[in-house]
Amino acid sequence: MANETFLKNVDSFIITGFDHLQNQKLFGSLILISYMLLLLGNSINLCIISTDRHLHKPMYILICNLAVVDVMYSSTCSTTMISVLLAEIKTVSYYSCISRTYFFNLGDLTESMALTLMALDRLIAIRLPLRYNSIVTNSRIIWLIFLTWVFSFAAVGYLISVIDRIPYCQPVIKYVFCSYSSLVRAACVDPEPYFAISTVFSIGPFCGQFAFILCTYAFLAYSVTKLSHSSRKQMINTCLSHIIVLFSYYAPKIVYILLTRIGLVLTLTERNAILIVSTLVPLLINPTVYCTRTKEIRKRLTDVFLCTKNSTK
Repeated sequence: MANETFLKNVDSFIITGFDHLQNQKLFGSLILISYMLLLLGNSINLCIISTDRHLHKPMYILICNLAVVDVMYSSTCSTTMISVLLAEIKTVSYYSCISRTYFFNLGDLTESMALTLMALDRLIAIRLPLRYNSIVTNSRIIWLIFLTWVFSFAAVGYLISVIDRIPYCQPVIKYVFCSYSSLVRAACVDPEPYFAISTVFSIGPFCGQFAFILCTYAFLAYSVTKLSHSSRKQMINTCLSHIIVLFSYYAPKIVYILLTRIGLVLTLTERNAILIVSTLVPLLINPTVYCTRTKEIRKRLTDVFLCTKNSTK
């Protein structure tokens, strides 16, 4: 009993996921650059949309929501990896690790919900173009975004309350940042029941949200066959940005699930590599896609650069 009480009072964790890496400074610099580019791209989108009244429309509100989610999602893991690799600070306090795990899982869940809302928006815009402005209003979009955040806060709160009650055998995390699976691995419990809970949280978005998104695009693909060439091209351009973002977010997760479900045993290094790629790469692609492929944002960005260039002459 005394031993169990001691284990429950672990006050910090040591992150050892990068200990085997030889060029830690170089890898840390790459993560830092990626994180700065991610912050820059999302900040540009947020600034342009918030300062231009003509862009205060449902689609751009959804892009802003995605940008906020991306910043929160990336900050929870990137800051930990940067501090470990560059500042060589491997120790994370218990409650800091728990809170970072909370916001990491919150970002993951709200990211999938944000993409679902964007798919629904595209479906209504293409299938009901004449009624779009009356169905999809700013107030309704804000209300839907609010509901997704409330649901995510509650769902992830339950997940975190589970790992906050378990005892820990050692203050060592063998992964690259604080996450639900890394904390379960460090606990002195049978991990299978706790991984079963996380499996429900990971499969839920695939069976629900991802399945819904696939159905919307299957329906839109069927509609494409009935359109003229010009209308078909316009429809594809309307959906292409969202498709790229969807692929970058779900593809690494699908690959990881397939690799683990077919019985392939991944090393800890391989798991960490997949985790880093599936977390940072999609979040880096999102602002890039919407900056370069959204006509209004691209035009406003070009105008800003031209004004800056003319003022320096």
